Amino acid sequence: MSKVIEIPVGKRTRRYRFFEMFPAMVSLGIMALLVILSAISSVAGAVFLLVIVIGSVVKAIGVMVRTVQGYHTVQDGMRVDWRRRVEQLAEPKKSYESLVHSKSRAYGHEQHLRNLCALAAAEEGYYPKPKDIYHAVIITMYNEGLEVLEPTIESVLASTFPKEQMMVILAYEERGGADAEAVAQTLAKKYKGKFNEFVLSKHPDGLPNEVIGKGGNITWAGRRLQELVKTKGLRYSDVIVTTLDSDNRPHKVYFDQVAYEYIVHEERKHLSFQPVSLFTNNIWDAPAVTRVVASTNSFWNLVCTMRPQDLRNFASHSQPLDALVEMDFWSVRTIVEDGHQYWRSLFYFDGDYEVLPIRAPIYQDAVLSDTLLKTLRAQWVQLRRWDYGASDVAYVADYMFSKRRVIPLKDLLPKFMRLLDGHVTLASTAPIVAFGGWIPLLFNLESLDMLSHNLPRIVSYIQTFAACMLFVSILLSIKLLPPKPARYRGTKRIIMVLQWIMSPVIAIVYTSFCAVYSQVRLLLGLYMEKFDVTEKAVKT
Repeated sequence: MSKVIEIPVGKRTRRYRFFEMFPAMVSLGIMALLVILSAISSVAGAVFLLVIVIGSVVKAIGVMVRTVQGYHTVQDGMRVDWRRRVEQLAEPKKSYESLVHSKSRAYGHEQHLRNLCALAAAEEGYYPKPKDIYHAVIITMYNEGLEVLEPTIESVLASTFPKEQMMVILAYEERGGADAEAVAQTLAKKYKGKFNEFVLSKHPDGLPNEVIGKGGNITWAGRRLQELVKTKGLRYSDVIVTTLDSDNRPHKVYFDQVAYEYIVHEERKHLSFQPVSLFTNNIWDAPAVTRVVASTNSFWNLVCTMRPQDLRNFASHSQPLDALVEMDFWSVRTIVEDGHQYWRSLFYFDGDYEVLPIRAPIYQDAVLSDTLLKTLRAQWVQLRRWDYGASDVAYVADYMFSKRRVIPLKDLLPKFMRLLDGHVTLASTAPIVAFGGWIPLLFNLESLDMLSHNLPRIVSYIQTFAACMLFVSILLSIKLLPPKPARYRGTKRIIMVLQWIMSPVIAIVYTSFCAVYSQVRLLLGLYMEKFDVTEKAVKT
């Protein structure tokens, strides 16, 4: 019997259905509780509000500190010559002797020495040799054109990892039609011979028990890769698979850094590797609203690289082929296959699974369509799809309270609580902080209670303090900017600063409302079974 636990098709059990409803019940319940407590007692409502507001400020301070730390750590990681470090693993004893007296202050130098020492003492066959490691890169596409896909393939081609040890699988959809077929064939013709392999994978439309989404496409491509690797006589354990969206451009050191970490970790089969997603490819071209959303998402990814307990698979990530083959690759029953892959892997390996942070970015596009209105709608569609990750709450809870659970409750429960807290915070915090200060007062206009009457002012002071941290966001967003295109004047930088004034409104409209929308759909059983592809436009 397969150990893979799949998302149910059709009618759910009562327990599963309850936990699908649970995120919305908690998120809406917190907002309703503020109103109820304020109606009963102005003091109770005010205290409840202050706990939430102060707690959110404390969290924000921690996030900002981690964001700055993450930025500097990633910058340090990108400066390392990872190709040289990988090559040094081929002869660890000799490399250790040549480096042991070095006074290098490069990122991870001391750890590199410890790794060389451990590998030198290991028996032959304990770790894979660098020359045996292959990277397989699955690039997904639906209806994107050459102007989107070619820069992605070129970024893979520009990596420092040897191209003769890289295979590229362009995974396109049958439902993309003749245009997608033409683009795929053009790219196959152009890049044939530039990698060890460049192959096409056409995902059939309408396969049973599949939602319309990326999971089915990359799983189909993964099976095509499995046959290719078998034909070439390679071991599954020597192949690392990376999934990229059509606009994902990995930093040149990414594949070498992943190969390095894969070789030096003993439990490599039970690892996946998570880069930092930075939404900066087209940041100069995107409108102000989506620039703020993109920058905020980039900040959160920098935070996660410094908080391993919060790190889960997101967007592009890498995982060994032997693990993927055992698990039958990714889930084809969810539109959020990336985050879901964390739980799927965790349960399959009975808790012996970890996402390892890679201190190198994969650059992605901010949302941009043909017109402003289309762009604003596309941003909403993207965020509501991401927020549908709340569907994993039921998936995790159902396993956690079942007889098949192997992972100790003391280990799984904190992970579940962080998952739930993340989705509830997204949905409820912004509107409570923005409007909650007036609710106790509205229910007690004739009361002499000083706390409720002064609450809007107190909350305003706290918000003002929190706004001071916005300057850190502004400075960091400027540091993350790629070079300004020549078509824009220097005044564009001023707009890049002023755009952050919209942060409170964006937090409510896009952060909170998108999360509430997705959670309410789960509450009502209106499942999202189609991956709404984010439109991609390119300005030249």
